[in-house]
Amino acid sequence: MASNAILFITLALFNFSCISLAFDPRPLQDFCVVDPTGTATCKDPKTVTANDFFFNLGPGNTSNSYGAGATFASPATVPGFNTLGQVFVRADFRPNGYTPPHTHPRASELNYVLEGMIEVGFITSYPDYTSYSKILKAGDVFIVPVGLIHYVRNLAKTNSVVLVAFNSQNPGSIFIPDSVFAAKPPINSRYLAGAFKLDENTIKDLQTKPWYRFV
Repeated sequence: MASNAILFITLALFNFSCISLAFDPRPLQDFCVVDPTGTATCKDPKTVTANDFFFNLGPGNTSNSYGAGATFASPATVPGFNTLGQVFVRADFRPNGYTPPHTHPRASELNYVLEGMIEVGFITSYPDYTSYSKILKAGDVFIVPVGLIHYVRNLAKTNSVVLVAFNSQNPGSIFIPDSVFAAKPPINSRYLAGAFKLDENTIKDLQTKPWYRFV
């Protein structure tokens, strides 16, 4: 009886270890630096340098209609970020600058105010649509759960700077106004008028606006 129990436990542990290995998301090496030539998934470790893990997170370009800009440290700019499941961003805001309501479908968002003062808020899903917002000053942290619509706006009379961390190497961004009114081909204007409870001419006007990217 005891031997059968030991055999059962041994088989269970073996099966569990196999399952864990089969679905282990971690790479089998220390790192997998992106190969810019596209000839392989990872660069030969012998050709990797410290610069593959380095990036200068300078100010974002705020000369757009939002008054906000971002600089991304991601696998696209820092090859060593590949497979590590993170993106780090510097977001800059002019006075009255903001990000429109948007979501990140694949990551939660951690905001740390480096300088200035901002408001960050998010809204829960149907049916409650509860709004949670907080005014943050330098040194404050606020987290936005994955996938929820949220926004950031600068409340300072000067520029504000926010450091943002995502727990995905490709969090994705869906800016709600842009995605709805700048969709190509356009979404039916009569439908959008009903959905937003607006006049159809207003919808058609919005669909002609020059929508801007945040970055």
